[in-house]
This record gives sequence, structure tokens and C-alpha cells, in this order.
Amino acid sequence: MTDMAQSVTLTDQSANPAPLGLLGFGMTTVLLNMHNAGIFALGTMILAMGMFYGGMAQIFAGWMEWKKGNTFGLVAFTSYGLFWETLVFLILMGKWGWFTPAAKGGMVSYLFFWGLFTFVMWIATLKHAKALQVVFFTLFILFWLLAWSEAGGGIVIKHIAGWEGIFCGLSAMYLALAEVLNETYGKTVLPVG
Repeated sequence: MTDMAQSVTLTDQSANPAPLGLLGFGMTTVLLNMHNAGIFALGTMILAMGMFYGGMAQIFAGWMEWKKGNTFGLVAFTSYGLFWETLVFLILMGKWGWFTPAAKGGMVSYLFFWGLFTFVMWIATLKHAKALQVVFFTLFILFWLLAWSEAGGGIVIKHIAGWEGIFCGLSAMYLALAEVLNETYGKTVLPVG
């Protein structure tokens, strides 16, 4: 009797998780930065978006990127999902009296290091679509503007950060919706570069 070797090829037919993560990030970023721009106060709407759509949806998208073998997507979505979770808890734990609120210098460091992480992630986007490069470039600028604002840059810098953050969030939403439309129609409906 002879042994016959047979090759089996498995095809990944799971959906692209990136639009979910990008929309969770983008919509939550727009809403928080509308607050930073002075359009409305910080409230439960932003905090709920931060916990669930900006936080949990991105974490889920990151896990799905792991399944697809996409290290960049795994690290980006999971990290920024956890950013939203930590930000909401930093705000709420102090208000609820569970812990002492974050010190001003602590928030400067928090935002600075998120900006540094984002800068390095932006370098990785240089091998990806131009639209993704815009998202990460504007995000690292946003983090450093917010750190500057916390360090004493004042309300003017916070408002500038807010408008820049709205642009950043809208750019993520554009990329997400472009990916959905382009995949749905099997052609470029919205260019991503």
C-alpha cells in the first residue's frame, strides 16, 4: 500500500474587521473632540461611546485582526480600544471617589506617551494606504496637542486640538466607509490611496 500525500488549502472567508474598528475609533474621536473644541460639554454620551464603541468595538476588531494574522491591526485596534476604556475610567474613577483623580502631570504623560506610540504606528502606516497614513498622522498630532493643552497650553490649544481631532476622526470614518463600499461593490467607490 502506498501513502498518498494530499494538500489542503484553507481560505479565510471571515469579514474584514477594520471598518468596525475604524468607525468605533472615528465616531468616538469626533464626538470627544467636539467637546474639546467647545461645542458641548463632556457627558454620558461621550463616555458611553468611549466605553462601548470606541473601546469594546475596537478591542473586538483587534481580536479579529489577530485571527487574520494582521499584527498591525491587532496592535492598533486593541491598543486604542483600551485607550478609550482607560480614558473613561480615568474620568469616572475620580468623579466616583474610587481613587484620586489623575494629576495634571500624569495626564500630560499619559497623552504624550499615547502620542509617541501613535507616531511609531504612523511610521508603520507608510507601507499602507494614504488614508490610513492621514488617520495616524493626525492622531499623533492630536495626542501631543492635548498633552500641550494639559501642560498649560490653555483653552485655545484645547480648542485647536478639538478641531484637529474632529478632522482625525472624520478621516477614520472616511477610510472605514470606503472599505465597506469598496468591498461591497468590488471596485473603488471611494479612493484610499
